[in-house]
Amino acid sequence: MMIPISQLLLFAFTALLMVLVPGPNMIYLISRSVTQGKKAGFISLCGVACGFLFHITLVSFGLTAVLMAVPYAYTVLKMTGSVYLLYLAWQTLKPGGKGMFDTDRQLEADKPLKLFSMGLFTNMLNPKVAVFYLSFFPQFIKPEYGSILAQSFLLGLTQILVSFTVNFFIISSASQVTRWFSANPKWVRMQKWIMGGVFGGLAIKMALDKGK
Repeated sequence: MMIPISQLLLFAFTALLMVLVPGPNMIYLISRSVTQGKKAGFISLCGVACGFLFHITLVSFGLTAVLMAVPYAYTVLKMTGSVYLLYLAWQTLKPGGKGMFDTDRQLEADKPLKLFSMGLFTNMLNPKVAVFYLSFFPQFIKPEYGSILAQSFLLGLTQILVSFTVNFFIISSASQVTRWFSANPKWVRMQKWIMGGVFGGLAIKMALDKGK
């Protein structure tokens, strides 16, 4: 038995929201795509994807050990996830918060190896990724679904697929979409309120979840 498809789809939706929140990865990929072209953006994205694999491997083995050894670990991680979602909601809605395509960084052209390495280390050193995995994986992992390690890797690969797909689209249309958002600031404000509301709703749902 494995994670039910309904739960996997809910996790994929949460992963989609996470990738749409501006952070080091998105800002770096958009900046590369706008200043150095799509090819540079795609090379950087490959590095970012490998960074996700690094986090998934560490978190998967760590969660397997913790959830099997500490009785109250699930409750602690659940509340951590709820607080983190509320923090993201505030970061999205607070005055002066960045929108999805807010970036004014100008970067010099770099060779493929450096592009890949920068994407890799930008993601490996991004605390948002580690916190996301540690906070959200336990909400969808249950012993009755089978191996905790296998479930963790399944969630991780799902998140990578969602992130890669969204970022691929962003890279492909970075210049056009950035110009469109700059010319239509009302849509940036609307996007922020929608994202903030969804994060708040998910935080409440997670806090009320009875879990295992």
